Amino acid sequence: MNEPGEKYFSNLSDRERAIFEGGISMGALFHQFTGTPVSLETADGLESAISESIKLQPAIMDVEVHIDREMIRKTAGEFGYVSLTGDMLSVRLTVEHGSERITVRMEYLEELRYPLMYIEE
Repeated sequence: MNEPGEKYFSNLSDRERAIFEGGISMGALFHQFTGTPVSLETADGLESAISESIKLQPAIMDVEVHIDREMIRKTAGEFGYVSLTGDMLSVRLTVEHGSERITVRMEYLEELRYPLMYIEE
């Protein structure tokens, strides 16, 4: 694969590079979008905006985003919206670099009480 900046990653395997790109993209997603106002009426649009923007990142082949509507319903204030938090997000990124294809996942894990990012496959 010949792409801009490739020489800076020549010490990485295709799998390591895919993991790197997935991690960068997942971190960007989390830190860009948490805090965004969201309501039951805007959740679909926000999921789409998150997905389409992250697909622009290098090596990202597919993005699945789900915002927990029940959490919005339970926590929306008098004005009908809440700020997006990590525990509302369930995300799966498909990342491909060279011959490697991986799945990076973020989901809230109750036993950790934390929105964990990890390599699913």
